[in-house]
Amino acid sequence: MKDVTPLTGGWSLRHGEDLLEARVPGCVHTDLLAARVIPDPFLDRNEADVAWVGRRAWTYVRHLGHDSVHERTDLVFEGLDTAAYVTLDGRPVGTTRNMHRGYRFDVTGRAGELEVRFASAYDEAAAVRAVTGERPNVYPEPSQYIRKMACNFGWDWGPTLVTAGIWRPARLEHWSTARIARVRPLVTVDGGTGRVEVRLEVERTAQGRGRTLRAEARVAGVRAEATVTGDTAVLRLDVPHPRLWWPRGYGEQPLYDLDITLGDEAGPLDTWHRRIGFRTVELDRSADGHGTGFTLLVNGVRIFARGVNWIPDDAFPSRITPERYRTRLTQAADANIDLVRVWGGGIYEDDAFYDTCDELGLMVWQDFLFACSAYPEEQPLRGEIEAEARDNVVRLMPHPSLVLWNGNNENLWGFRDWDWEEPLAGDSWGEGYYLGLLPRIVAELDPTRPYTAGSPWSGSWDHHPNDPAHGTHHSWEVWNRQDYAEYRANVPRFVAEFGWQAPPALATLRRALPGEELAPDSPGMLHHQKAEDGNGKLDRGVARHFPLPEDDFDRWHYLTQLVQARAVAAGIEHWRAHWPVCAGTIVWQLNDCWPVTSWAAIDGDGRPKPLYHELRRVYADRLLTLQPDADGLVLAAVNQSAETWRTTVTLRRVEADGTVVAETLLDITADPRSVTRTAVPEALVPDERSAKEFLVADASESSRAWGSSRAWGSSRAWGSPRASEVERGGEVERGGEVERGGEVERGKGAEGGEGLRALHFPVPDKDFAYPRPRYDVTLEPVPGQGDRVDVVVSARTLVRDLLLQPDRLGPAAVCDRGRQTLLPGERTRIRVQGCGPVTPDAVRAALFCVDVV
Repeated sequence: MKDVTPLTGGWSLRHGEDLLEARVPGCVHTDLLAARVIPDPFLDRNEADVAWVGRRAWTYVRHLGHDSVHERTDLVFEGLDTAAYVTLDGRPVGTTRNMHRGYRFDVTGRAGELEVRFASAYDEAAAVRAVTGERPNVYPEPSQYIRKMACNFGWDWGPTLVTAGIWRPARLEHWSTARIARVRPLVTVDGGTGRVEVRLEVERTAQGRGRTLRAEARVAGVRAEATVTGDTAVLRLDVPHPRLWWPRGYGEQPLYDLDITLGDEAGPLDTWHRRIGFRTVELDRSADGHGTGFTLLVNGVRIFARGVNWIPDDAFPSRITPERYRTRLTQAADANIDLVRVWGGGIYEDDAFYDTCDELGLMVWQDFLFACSAYPEEQPLRGEIEAEARDNVVRLMPHPSLVLWNGNNENLWGFRDWDWEEPLAGDSWGEGYYLGLLPRIVAELDPTRPYTAGSPWSGSWDHHPNDPAHGTHHSWEVWNRQDYAEYRANVPRFVAEFGWQAPPALATLRRALPGEELAPDSPGMLHHQKAEDGNGKLDRGVARHFPLPEDDFDRWHYLTQLVQARAVAAGIEHWRAHWPVCAGTIVWQLNDCWPVTSWAAIDGDGRPKPLYHELRRVYADRLLTLQPDADGLVLAAVNQSAETWRTTVTLRRVEADGTVVAETLLDITADPRSVTRTAVPEALVPDERSAKEFLVADASESSRAWGSSRAWGSSRAWGSPRASEVERGGEVERGGEVERGGEVERGKGAEGGEGLRALHFPVPDKDFAYPRPRYDVTLEPVPGQGDRVDVVVSARTLVRDLLLQPDRLGPAAVCDRGRQTLLPGERTRIRVQGCGPVTPDAVRAALFCVDVV
């Protein structure tokens, strides 16, 4: 059998005349940090002070012995970042120029000092650019000339920290006769039968050539064998009546062990193992009366995708552990998310990412790694890109969570709209990859999955690449130039990117900017804001709804986070209300890679922003929303569950002081996976200029608003029980309820509760006659759970968008919900975990609400 020797220890990094201890996997920055050579670039403005690191060449060294009895020894690197020259005992082993693929070198019988010399990524990019010529780029960095994580060179949410190093595991593999070189399992479902076609490739030693080998495949108790006389074999397995893999919310996620063994007459030579899932995936791009659709079908079921965009979770991706992947992805699942798009300026993530998505039922949309740039199609890049695509298609195709390959991020759009055509003057820019090379590779290697050429992309050059009526659409005009209400101006077929910025949690800012007097324009805050005119857009977004605070950072912080949550909710509620014309939304973005003001729902320290809780509400299986329509105000009941939703909705036209002016009941039925739209009776609609009346819609049923997930998951950021609970006569009632007059009333989950209250205010907040908000706060310890406390807020007046910022009670504190709106006499219970002993005054200081008197 093959022997494997991990090469994790014993490495050193040359720094001048010194040898520093190095970790593998790792990178130069993390090794220099550990040796205290550089300051933490995530803190203060240290990023600029360590820019020199990315412009230098670096060398990793260690001793490599040889004591194997096997015929062959391979030096295997799963990832080298990026342009490297490898030597052993002073003799060449090989060269690399791609961070996104693995490398294997024959070092049989060799020993001595192993050196991996990394050129500066800037020098490598300059050498390639000298061959290919200039190409346009959104950012003034050379990311398109080197196959490296593009956001290493900075982005509008990320630092410029250009890494180098052995960023994925390294090992020696000792083997004889033959080894398994590549396995492609094509997994499909035909009627009630699961079919697995295993495409096997082997590599032989000189002594192994001509030998007859045996290959065996096993899955779900089914076994297949094949004789291997050359270098390839095909094994077919039919599994009767397999349990199907479903996205979360649609069914379970059964996974089956697929095992391959290669051997000869003497016994096993090599093995291969993965987990697979049986399911079908289709992408319906049919033309219809609304344009060209873009709808995912899994096992024949049409799905509205509730998605988020994913960027590398750390600017130094070698630090991302399987546990960290599980924490972040569990947070996603707990927010009712069912699709994660791996964005094209990052990396093909570690297998641990996809394993976790398999288990959690999170569909994965995988970009090929091209983003916001014109990419040369000449050598040496073209060969690297083909090898990279082949490596990663084969590596990732066993994962049932992977449902879509996407050619690029925004490059087809960029060619049309970003003034690229004239400077290109006919030069290549990547179209040949997206419309030629990549679809051919996917069709050859992984025909079980759909491919789309880009995002956004209308399906052909017959339509504008970002036409909302055709294919995928990126909606950025709203954030850049408009009020978030403008999300309602159209109904794209699939919204693959949209979002709104907000600063991270206060505790994150205090850790990242120690000692700084925080202000929107303080030096550290500006350094950790990478978007063009980011603060200007934040301020304009606030000013459209509220008086802009002056010299009040806490208020500015609350309002910017509030507007982010409201903006994203406005888009999702509108687009979900137009299913099946719109078939999905993918929020930009779930996560951050460092502490920064950004579009993320979870900040760079892993703390949820109010947007995170808002996603949990608007992505719930059942959602109630009030939507302005051409013919008036519409009540939309969105039911993405598999069961019919029957509910009675109470509509109340209410004055600012809580007086109910008009009230009616509507019986609503929404079929499974459907939307029911009902016109609001004219007598209930507030005048469009009214500064003192608003509309409240409450569904009679709240316990079903959770969908298939819980508010509190198994990740480190959340405790295990569901925390959005209130008590009623000794019984626990779950699911976004608030108390009124001491008695729980179902459905009063508030605008920021669990989705079954909807509000409509006809005028901006700054024009509405809000009363001065008054409420009482009491604390109730949770019996038997010393690290948890219930914050009970009782409203004496209308309290709009009440928000508890738990990190103000303690850096590790989290709570179970975001913004809520309470009517006079209502009260809500917010469960806080990890805050330690707190007082009502401390809690009051951590509570914010709308106050524009």
